[in-house]
Amino acid sequence: MNRFLDMVRRHAITVYMVLALAYLFVPVVVVMLFSFNDNRGRFNFTWQGFTLKHWANAFDVPNLFDSLVKSFQIAFLSALVATILGTLIALSLVRYRFKGRSTTNFLLFLPMATPEVVLGSSLLALFLTLSIPTGFATIVVAHILFNISYVVVTVKARLSGFDRHLEEAAMDLYANEWTTFIKVTLPMILPGVFAAFMLGFALSFDDFIITNFNSGGTVTFPLYIWGAARVGVPPQVNVFGTAIFVITVSIMLLTVAVQRRSEARV
Repeated sequence: MNRFLDMVRRHAITVYMVLALAYLFVPVVVVMLFSFNDNRGRFNFTWQGFTLKHWANAFDVPNLFDSLVKSFQIAFLSALVATILGTLIALSLVRYRFKGRSTTNFLLFLPMATPEVVLGSSLLALFLTLSIPTGFATIVVAHILFNISYVVVTVKARLSGFDRHLEEAAMDLYANEWTTFIKVTLPMILPGVFAAFMLGFALSFDDFIITNFNSGGTVTFPLYIWGAARVGVPPQVNVFGTAIFVITVSIMLLTVAVQRRSEARV
C-alpha cells in the first residue's frame, strides 16, 4: 500500500496534466477530424467516412471566406492599435510615478472584469447616442477597447524584469532617448510586445458577444458560424478552423525556435 501511495504521489501531477490537456485539445481534434468527414445532409455530427472534398472545395460556401477575411482584418487592426497604445501605457505605468497612476491601473482592469454583454451593450448605446452607424469601424473600436487591458498586463510583466542599466549604458555612449528606445528597450521587450499582439489578435478574432452588439451589417467568422448553426454548419468551417489552428501553432513553434536560437548565440 505504501508503494502504491508513493507511486500515486509521484505521478499525480503527470496524470492531472494529461487529463487537463486532453480536456483542452479533444474539441480541437474533433474539429480537425470532422473536416475530413464525408457527411450526408446539412449536419456534420456523425462520422460517415474519410474524404478530402471539403478541403478541395473550401471556398465554395457563399460568404464564408468573406467573413473569415473580415475577422482577420478586424483582428489585425485592433491588435495592432491596441499593442501600440498598450505598450506606451505599460511603459508609462512602470517607468514613471504620476498623480492618478493607481486609478489608471484600476481602470485598465475594468474591461477585463466587466462581463462582455455589459461592455457590448454599453458600447452600442454609446454609438447610437453619438449617431455613429455600427459596422466594421465600430467593431474595431470595440475590440481595441478590451484588447488594451490585456496588452498592458502582458507588456508590464515583460518590463518588470527589465534591466535599466542597459539603457543607462546606451546613454553613456551618447545615444539619445529615441535611439535608446529603438536600439535597446524595444528589442529587449519585443517578445512581450509580440505576445501581447498575438493575444489581442486571438481575442479579437474569437470574440462574438461584443461583436454581435456592434456589428451592424458586418458578418465576421464567429457571427457566420452562429447564423449557420441554425440550419447546419458547413464542413468548410472545420476546414478553416483546422487551417487557422495549424498556422497559429506553427507560428508559435517558429517563434520559440528563433528565441532559443538567439539565446544559444548569446
